[in-house]
Amino acid sequence: MFGSANQPDPERSTAPGPFGRFYLQELVNSGGMADIWLATDGRGKPYALRLMHDRFKFNFAARRRFVQGCEILSKISDHEGIIGYAEHGKIKGQHYLLMEYVEADNLKDLYARHDPVLLENVAQILLDMACALEHMHNNGFMHLDFKPENVLVTPNGKVRLVDFDLAQQIPEKPVKLSKKNPGTPAYMAPEQLLGQPLSHHADLFAFGATAFELLTNQKPFPGDSPAEILGKQLDRSDFVSPRALNSDIPAPLERVILRCLEQEPGRRYPFIGVMVRELQAALYVP
Repeated sequence: MFGSANQPDPERSTAPGPFGRFYLQELVNSGGMADIWLATDGRGKPYALRLMHDRFKFNFAARRRFVQGCEILSKISDHEGIIGYAEHGKIKGQHYLLMEYVEADNLKDLYARHDPVLLENVAQILLDMACALEHMHNNGFMHLDFKPENVLVTPNGKVRLVDFDLAQQIPEKPVKLSKKNPGTPAYMAPEQLLGQPLSHHADLFAFGATAFELLTNQKPFPGDSPAEILGKQLDRSDFVSPRALNSDIPAPLERVILRCLEQEPGRRYPFIGVMVRELQAALYVP
């Protein structure tokens, strides 16, 4: 689940063994904010237990992001395309999030190795990702870190959207967020990279960038730095359309992706539900 674990962190204080009323069986992934463990309860039921790194124990902003992400997940997890929520809290002074455990790989790993699961289910995966985002938006939240690493795909092609640390309530009008501007530049909208006020339209751009990469094995605006990526987003003289890279992409699907990738937020879809309906039509899904 959640891809492969990174190399062991010599500063990690947590090891396999008892952890409150759970037993940490195996470290399955490690990210910048937290580790994810395969854990079992007293009955042996498996869970994914996300444990915030010790180094953030006294970092108020990081703790707030982690807890806010937990609270948002608790409000939106009643959807098959979003990872299931069980509980969150503190054990031994460490913040944790308990989620459903699923055997899955993230989308980035799948297309890096051209996995048959992806090749056989690509249309449904695209639609399921969009529907998961739509459910989130319909419940009043925007993800703001939508990218292939945050999309899990099970062996039978089912999607789970994860990692809500950067998620925010959808504002009535675009609002400025943290000056630190966290996120992954390759999937961030121009307004995010510029530190301008954001709205739910940023998620539409991220979806378009993810779909573009999924279907072409290339990023729409490649670059080695945020500044280089932003430059290509603003000056699109070198932009290559999806169908120029993969002629098998249907023209209606390309139009959906290109509208999501519009530079100006107002030129993207007004609501994700509109995009989902056009995506269904492009993929010939009733």
